[in-house]
Amino acid sequence: MTNIKTFLSDEKHQSFLIPAIAIVLGFLSGSIIMLLSGLNPVDLFTSFVRAVTGINLPNIGTDRDVFNSRYFGEFFVFSIPLILTGLSVSFAFRTGLFNIGGEGQVMMGALFASGAGIFLDFPPLIFPVVVLIAGALGGAVWGFIPGILKAKFRVHEVVVTIMLNYTALYVSNFYIRSWGEGNAIRTENLPSKATLQSDLLSSLTNNSRLHWGFIVVIVCAVIFWFIINKTTFGYELKAVGFNPLASEYAGMKVQRNAALSMTIAGAFSGLAGAMLVVGTFGYGRVLPGFENYGFDGIAVALVGGSTALGSVLAGLLFGGLKAAQPIMQVSRIPRDIAIIIIAVIIIYVAMREPFKQLLLKLKAKEEEN
Repeated sequence: MTNIKTFLSDEKHQSFLIPAIAIVLGFLSGSIIMLLSGLNPVDLFTSFVRAVTGINLPNIGTDRDVFNSRYFGEFFVFSIPLILTGLSVSFAFRTGLFNIGGEGQVMMGALFASGAGIFLDFPPLIFPVVVLIAGALGGAVWGFIPGILKAKFRVHEVVVTIMLNYTALYVSNFYIRSWGEGNAIRTENLPSKATLQSDLLSSLTNNSRLHWGFIVVIVCAVIFWFIINKTTFGYELKAVGFNPLASEYAGMKVQRNAALSMTIAGAFSGLAGAMLVVGTFGYGRVLPGFENYGFDGIAVALVGGSTALGSVLAGLLFGGLKAAQPIMQVSRIPRDIAIIIIAVIIIYVAMREPFKQLLLKLKAKEEEN
């Protein structure tokens, strides 16, 4: 009994339990909607399992193929940019800022990465690193603008980042078109030595688009964790997020930290854009509108509790749901079901306080017994 009470009252355990409950309720809500629509919820779960693992559960025990590694590879392709934008929003959250400009930072990261891949030339092992740095720089610049405006003039970062999302869309499209031929909707292919695409990974996953970008994601998650939890700089950033007035009284450079926080957050999103260029596609693209990587990053950060590990796990969850959408459509399940599940999960995570009260009541009942 004591262990259960301790588990329920611990903040760290609650930060895990509440998103877990939200995820279960999200899938349950999606299943109920499917039942009311005359659809079979089992098809939803088999589609999700197939997208994440490559295993086709209905084919087990039959002569048909049970495993297709292509789905497994594509699952990571969908997840990589979501994890990076989740880290971006999480980093800003941890420092008391709301980075709703991840979408624009992704596009600027893609633009800078495309430009570096087209106009620069380096040896094979160095070239991808240079392109990734260029992508991170593009996102960092786009994050620095709202950061410095917040620091110097008290302009709210939400307003600035929303406007910069549209600015990034039109600026990036202008340059991508100018780098192509005529009314091009994409650039030329980047040199293979500038990309993270891998024939080895593709062959191992049945010609999927899986690339070496997953290593970059792991490195970014470690960097996030190290900065926030193991450095004086990270401690100051968190302190500013909790109480900027007290931090300023303690001698911390609040304005500088706000600008640096948005810059680092922008760099994470910029890397997500670079991944799309040097990993998924191999060229820069003209976009008709937002692809919502930055906005999905907000959901990833919320579900992941604004932590490095949580953002990775939440990014994998949402990446799996997105990868499952084409499979669901084959099974005549509307792709909107996956979107509904994601939305419901976010709603339940946002209802964090009622869940905390529920856990405290469960703890009180355990104490009575």
